[in-house]
Amino acid sequence: MNSNESTTNDLGLTLGILLLRVWLGFRAIITGLEKFGGTKPRDVEVLIDGAANDYGLVETTTDKIYSLSNYQGVPGPLYSKFSSEPFIPDFALGAYNVVLGPALIILGITVLLGIATRISLFAMGLLYTSLTFGLILIKQDAGIAWLGVHIVLIVMALGLAKYNRLAILKKW
Repeated sequence: MNSNESTTNDLGLTLGILLLRVWLGFRAIITGLEKFGGTKPRDVEVLIDGAANDYGLVETTTDKIYSLSNYQGVPGPLYSKFSSEPFIPDFALGAYNVVLGPALIILGITVLLGIATRISLFAMGLLYTSLTFGLILIKQDAGIAWLGVHIVLIVMALGLAKYNRLAILKKW
């Protein structure tokens, strides 16, 4: 293999790790931010033939908003299912509920920016593995499969880590 082929191959692998970092980073950040999402009802005047009505008719619509008061690391219905599982102690579920959203955001940022990429990717893999453990207990096979895909992407990113040129703290 000559020097040009090696450089071209390295560029492709460098772009590959960059794409994986961007995808995994944004996926984790947005998922973490969604933990702070909620809805706010609002009354809107009903339009008749495109104009305001004379009857005072209104309909209630909802707007999506993000705030600390909306935070729910583990969604309510899942929280109830997890709380009845003997393998998940109440204190651990409570702690997980508090930590999950911020952990996703922080890990997403570190992977996206390439801050200690290998450690960040490994920690993200552990987080997704912990999510998988919970979904196995409540028999959510579709979610387990999705998380398995995430783990494969993380393993691919770890395999390409030596080509991670655009990173902060490249050594780790």
